[in-house]
Amino acid sequence: MQIKSITDEAFKKYGRVLKIEVPDLLERLAKTPVTDGVEYVASAPELEACSEREAIQNSIYGGMPIQIGYCNGTNHTLNAVEYHRDSEIDIALDGAILLIGSEADVEDDFTYDTAKMEAFAAPAGAVVELYATTLHYAPINAEGKENFRVVIILPEGTNTEPPVLSGVFPEDKLMTAKNKWLIAHAESNEGKGGAFVGLKGENITIK
Repeated sequence: MQIKSITDEAFKKYGRVLKIEVPDLLERLAKTPVTDGVEYVASAPELEACSEREAIQNSIYGGMPIQIGYCNGTNHTLNAVEYHRDSEIDIALDGAILLIGSEADVEDDFTYDTAKMEAFAAPAGAVVELYATTLHYAPINAEGKENFRVVIILPEGTNTEPPVLSGVFPEDKLMTAKNKWLIAHAESNEGKGGAFVGLKGENITIK
């Protein structure tokens, strides 16, 4: 799979690179743990205490309450895609690869062809906004890196306990957490664990 840069024209339909620097947040991220697998923490107090939080909350999210967490570890495989009803901010300490797609390509039965996914390299420290309509999941190791540390910023409460659903909306079967709709691949732990299986095609791996 071709890996493009987030500065490539093809990235513009998925998100944008914000022209800001977050040195305090990155310094704090560098102190977070890394495991052999993938660990996601929705809200990390040590990151939320960064000096840049207020500016991010007010200028990027329009004053909406936010949470600042991280996704750290080692990963080479797609496994699933998720989307939210808002933008997500990703900031990689040492760079990462983002496997992303468009919600517009999800079929009416909530299946999605993984051949439509694209890969983009995010360099160290880049502040990347992924739009609400962008399918994404766990970051993938940047070339030559043994692991990744990525700040994940979302509206407060995202990826916590899901609401009580009526089941009236067909999309309800995709919701695995608050503000999180997920489509899994049959080969993934998510799919085997009961998440909706709708990814068709290869479970993309990037080494």
